Amino acid sequence: MERYQKYQPIKSLWNLEFPAHWEVLPLCSIAKEKSVCNCTDMNLLSVYLDDGVVPFSERTEKRTNTTSKDLSKYQRVDIGDFVLNNQQAWRGSVGVSKYSGITSPAYIILSLNDQLSCNYANYLFRSRIMVDQYLIASKGVGSIQRNLYWPELKRASVLIPPRSEQDQIVRYLDWKVSSINRLIHGYQRQIKLLEERKLVALDHLVHYGINKCEFKNSEIEYIGKVPIHWSVLQNHRIFNTAKRKFDGNPTVLSLSQKDGLIPYSELNERTLHTASYNNWQLVQKNDLVLNRFKAHLGVFFASNYTGIVTFHYGVYEPKMPLLSKYYETLYHTQIYKRVFAGQSKGMTVGLQNLSDTDFYTVYTLYPPYSEQVAIVKEIERIEENFLKIRTGILKQIELLREYRTRLISDVVTGQVDVRGVEIPDYTPEGETDMEEVAEGTEDTEVDADAESDE
Repeated sequence: MERYQKYQPIKSLWNLEFPAHWEVLPLCSIAKEKSVCNCTDMNLLSVYLDDGVVPFSERTEKRTNTTSKDLSKYQRVDIGDFVLNNQQAWRGSVGVSKYSGITSPAYIILSLNDQLSCNYANYLFRSRIMVDQYLIASKGVGSIQRNLYWPELKRASVLIPPRSEQDQIVRYLDWKVSSINRLIHGYQRQIKLLEERKLVALDHLVHYGINKCEFKNSEIEYIGKVPIHWSVLQNHRIFNTAKRKFDGNPTVLSLSQKDGLIPYSELNERTLHTASYNNWQLVQKNDLVLNRFKAHLGVFFASNYTGIVTFHYGVYEPKMPLLSKYYETLYHTQIYKRVFAGQSKGMTVGLQNLSDTDFYTVYTLYPPYSEQVAIVKEIERIEENFLKIRTGILKQIELLREYRTRLISDVVTGQVDVRGVEIPDYTPEGETDMEEVAEGTEDTEVDADAESDE
């Protein structure tokens, strides 16, 4: 790829060199801060690290904070406005909006004049040359939060190529980014396929075991046939509700669908707020811990730790020789998710609750302990192999994302000249990653009046 014929250093941008015929202006000369409120009938918008400004309804993953019930203070965003998450801009949580709507009262909303095309501005403002300036202008208030305000932001230097070059840069980047996105999505589909194959293997393993044997009818419809020497028991015969007292300052454990049961200290970007641990429960190794409100999602996890969990969880200790890792895997299968969904009580899916009584009435497989040991070893082998392959694929995805970021940065800063590149016909491929494997993309806004999502 060729470079421009002539470059000149720009003092305000660390004396880096940019095309000599491009303008460099302070942001305040092309943008004006705006804040229009009381537009509660408009759709909610949010800002994401990978995708910029998107409709709130298009994203389904859990957010760090819930949206305020009072939307009167939320700010209007018009098509072409530049939106910055004032606490996360230094990480690249910004974008030029393609939508009209309202967003957080804490955000910075800027209207742009016509010196930049909207699409070029969206590439430029999310590139490293700009994100570095947001970082310098931000005021640190912790390890992950830095506040950005307009008086400091307005002096940021903005590269402005001639309009014809902006349009060509957008055409070129749309083409190249689509090609990279297509490769990324292909790798993500591989991970999804591997995940499906892993689940099928684990499902067969926990229901039928490792060894060839005769089968019998369990007489339980959702279980069907089972190895002839396995037992089918109600959970009250397998588990007890653990009721233990604790002293001192035990490790606080957290339970989530993604992370399993781990110490709170291993979680990033989360802070525990509680006045007392008096009602919390002591968990020991090999206990089975349940999030009662998410049993239908398979949020059962075997404990590898001794610590305490909130009183909202169910903590079950074995009454018989067993490995709780076997039951963790069994209860993650679709069959048992449906069973626990049916047993849970509540008005809506999100508020269903699985009580101890309802948990204990469920019929469950009980293989001999020696077979549980063999099954768990095979479970761990399958999971280890999957993790190894997944890690390798994620590394390729990471390299492609890095290449995409570097390419955008090089083109919008004029380090390469794309004016003469002929753009072929292609099918656009969006940047949005597949939800199943996307990580680290959620907006971590803290609205001024947001409610905790813990």
